[in-house]
Amino acid sequence: MTPCIAFKKIWNDDDLIELTVTVCNGNSMFSNNIYADVNALTQLIKDLSIFRNHIYGGLYDIKLGEFGVEYANGGFQARLHFHSQGKLLISTYQQTEFEEFPKTQVASEAKMYLSTEPVLLDNFITDLKILNSGSSDEAILVCA
Repeated sequence: MTPCIAFKKIWNDDDLIELTVTVCNGNSMFSNNIYADVNALTQLIKDLSIFRNHIYGGLYDIKLGEFGVEYANGGFQARLHFHSQGKLLISTYQQTEFEEFPKTQVASEAKMYLSTEPVLLDNFITDLKILNSGSSDEAILVCA
């Protein structure tokens, strides 16, 4: 299993986009579906295009979907942190949609830790642009 973070478009309309987010650290893999504002990818592309130049200790937080029993589908968060020697460290947190379980409602959750290179972030930004244009249904951030 190649370590990566992948966004796959399920569907979209005028207001929302539904994505499957898959995170793999090389040993474990976790996927969940999230709903995001239709403009979320455009904003993410803009923000990452700025962040990519902050290689000396820059921090950026991605948040897509929502966490909690009150919301449909799940949530995805990632903290991107440029570390010394040009490495981009990534910590992720995902939560699925809540479902009935005897006497309660539960959601599966995962935290994973990955690292990647600035050039691979550039490739991911390009993939996101292609995904956002509708020419592709998937964008992948390859990790090391």
